[in-house]
Amino acid sequence: MTKPLLIEIGVEELPAIPLLKIVKNIEKSWKELLTEYRLESAFEFVYTPRRLVLRHEAMPLKQADKTVELVGPPMMVALRDGEVTKAGEGFARKCGVSFEELGRIENKGKECLYFKQEQKGLESVTLLQEMLEKWLGSMAFGKMMRWGSRKDEFIRPIRWVQVRLENDVVDVELFGVKSDSKTYVHRMVNFDAVEVANIDEYDTTILAEGEVMLYPKDREAKILAEFEALEQEHNISIERDKSLLDEVVAITENPKALLGSFDEMFLELPPEAIIASMKEHQRYFPVFEDGKLFNKFIVVSNAVTDDYSKVVAGNERVLKPRLADGLFFYRNDLKRGLVTDGLEKITFMDGLGSLTDKIEREKKIALRLLELYMEQVRRETNKSEDELRELMSEAISLAKADLTSEMVYEFTELQGLMGYYYAKALGKDEVVYQAIKEQYFPLGEGAELPSSTFSAIVAMAIKLDTLIGLFSVGKIPTGSKDPFALRRAVNGIVRIVIEYNLPFKTKEIIEMLNELYADYDVEKLISFIVERIKKSLDANPSVITAVLESGEQDVNEIAKKVSALNSIVATNDFKEQFSTFKRVANISKEVNLDNELTVDKSLFVEPIEGELYNEYISTISKEYDSYEEKLSAMFALKPKLDNYFDDVLVNAEDEALKNNRKNMIGSIYKSFKEIADIKEITI
Repeated sequence: MTKPLLIEIGVEELPAIPLLKIVKNIEKSWKELLTEYRLESAFEFVYTPRRLVLRHEAMPLKQADKTVELVGPPMMVALRDGEVTKAGEGFARKCGVSFEELGRIENKGKECLYFKQEQKGLESVTLLQEMLEKWLGSMAFGKMMRWGSRKDEFIRPIRWVQVRLENDVVDVELFGVKSDSKTYVHRMVNFDAVEVANIDEYDTTILAEGEVMLYPKDREAKILAEFEALEQEHNISIERDKSLLDEVVAITENPKALLGSFDEMFLELPPEAIIASMKEHQRYFPVFEDGKLFNKFIVVSNAVTDDYSKVVAGNERVLKPRLADGLFFYRNDLKRGLVTDGLEKITFMDGLGSLTDKIEREKKIALRLLELYMEQVRRETNKSEDELRELMSEAISLAKADLTSEMVYEFTELQGLMGYYYAKALGKDEVVYQAIKEQYFPLGEGAELPSSTFSAIVAMAIKLDTLIGLFSVGKIPTGSKDPFALRRAVNGIVRIVIEYNLPFKTKEIIEMLNELYADYDVEKLISFIVERIKKSLDANPSVITAVLESGEQDVNEIAKKVSALNSIVATNDFKEQFSTFKRVANISKEVNLDNELTVDKSLFVEPIEGELYNEYISTISKEYDSYEEKLSAMFALKPKLDNYFDDVLVNAEDEALKNNRKNMIGSIYKSFKEIADIKEITI
């Protein structure tokens, strides 16, 4: 039998971000408890800022009965000279019976101790106390609270508990609060507890009339619908920041989207500074008109009132001093200019000096990379080499100057971006201020890349210094821990190299830069980079391995080869064709590929030997526009290879003949290996 079950844990307002971080685990934890207690049933978990709610349409009234069967040690181990051994006593103790009550069973040809017991399922109401204690205890919010004289902890004080099996109140006590038949509605409707006559009325009548929207998805839908209505009414566009929307949904029980405004003079501030102030401090949504930030904002109120004008006015009043502070900081920073004074006092990392030291290393790296890619940068910028060297030094020197600015002190997430605005306002060259803006690009997987090769070099220099520097002082990622985001740094370098088609021979470049750092395990760093290359390329893993096994060191060439081979391997008919080339790889295991493989045409016996050799020579002698084109031509040798294997005995008795034929096959394999070691491919 089943009955509907309602569980409501009433709390003081939950902090949104800690709740959102674990909301999926909250649901998962209850599901696992249902399995553990043999009460599996469908349920839904919902929340508002003041309540965590579990709802079952059909909760089993009791556990399913359970048969416990245990096989113990062999009798020869459990009994010695007619005396019960410790092993026998231990098994009896585990089963909760005396040794004499244990049965016997044959197991793997031996007589063993045996225990069987039918366990009747317990009633659900007797289990809910323990289950709810475990459930609340599983919620790892991070920082927890104690209140009153209690020693136990939760994210916020628990103020009421309602556990109802159908309409009956289940006797549960959590954190000193006993369950009853009451709930609380929106504070602006009724501050006192409200009786819930039956659980059918819980959300359809009690909460609805109390201005509480129980379901997060309903609150989100209401907010988005009001966004659309405001956009149409005022001909504006509202930014839909998903993380901000989730947060607002989590802190409101009765959301209402309202349009507020601020003084136009604050638009002098960079848009990102205004948006950061609105989002970070006030949870406002920015508004745009004709693609530009407008002096309006959206606040999602949790109030219940007939007149929201005071709510709007109050939020406008709160925002004004924040923007005024921002404008004051911004103007002060512009007067001061971009200066690096003070960076020498900020430690970057123990063993790596200050930020000034880091900038000097980055500058040396950037200038060396610039020499490697000078022609490409010159074509893009139409500037001379000397001018580019000066601009590169300036870009690196100023990249972190805004760290000492008042704006970045207030909004740390704007570092680099404020430097861009200050450099632009101060009349710096476009390549300089653009590079400052993009110095940390890409910020994550799929994120925007630097917009030019010049900016790309700056971003790579910063990432390379962080990467090599931290390895040189032993700050190496382990397992899932990567506190300094070194994996992301390598991924960023790989993406930049591929995007701008830059030669990047990993080992050569790392060794070229090593003189800037203390001695460290270079091979460990190379292995780390190679592993990240494997993870960052979207291809059959065996294809990536095949290319890496070819010995290719250039990241850009690795990416091109992987892309070319993967497109061929992914075709429908490749698997059928590949058996021929697996055979080529297997035969080549017996050939020393480090030697120069000579093929003596005078030793050809069968016509197909000359045909295959001539086609192979013709294939490798051509110039190809891409690796894919060359690989396709190589794989096109398949018909001739099939005929060769049909008509020719490679392991001939004649030693000269055998070696000549193996050299023939080895040469073909070796030509493949210039791009990829085909023996590594699995499909």
